[in-house]
Amino acid sequence: MRILIVDDEPLARARLKRLIAGYTNYTCIGEAETAQQAFELVGALQPDVLLLDIEMPQQDGLSLGKRILALPTPPALIYVTAHPEYALEAYQASPADYVLKPVSEQRLLSALERVGKQTKAHIEKKQQEAKFTFMQGGVSRKIAMKDILYFTAEDKYVRMVYRDGDALIEQSLAHLETLKPELFLRIHRQNLVNISYIQRLYLIEGQHWITLNQTDIKLKVSRRAVSSVKSAAVIL
Repeated sequence: MRILIVDDEPLARARLKRLIAGYTNYTCIGEAETAQQAFELVGALQPDVLLLDIEMPQQDGLSLGKRILALPTPPALIYVTAHPEYALEAYQASPADYVLKPVSEQRLLSALERVGKQTKAHIEKKQQEAKFTFMQGGVSRKIAMKDILYFTAEDKYVRMVYRDGDALIEQSLAHLETLKPELFLRIHRQNLVNISYIQRLYLIEGQHWITLNQTDIKLKVSRRAVSSVKSAAVIL
């Protein structure tokens, strides 16, 4: 099992790396000290598991975890922290386990074993199975949640835009943002966007906008949502 260690403290990373070296079937393939560096290494190295610290500068591990779980094939997450008070919030981000520092050899091994089938292949299957059901032309249809780019409010309806088209649906944005909060972010009273498609954040004449990957789509971002967008995605 391929493991990426994410912690801003060099001694903490060194200890985890030393513990992993003593296990069979587990390999440390890299280290990161910031959230942005970790996100880039996840894409480059494709680890099976992240050992992820919570308290880090610029962006914390909880926000990073939500970004990573929104990826098409995310690794399993194991939070490693000295702060037990973060446990409830951490588990809302769907980690495989939560380990307190100082980390013991047996506890870390137990957490890694618990990951079990929650490797990338297992999570990929789960992501593919997550479907959104809607009516179009009087016919019930289903679409993979990961293929939805965004929802936008239009008069009495909400328009859902996905990779191959769009459709008008009757569900409210308030309801839609509760379906998969780790995947969709409310960026404006009219817009709910798939985090994994966010490409860039712009400020044009006092108004914030985002662009989406592989499209020419530009969406409004409210001032109060700017910090959430910066936390949820890598802004290029």
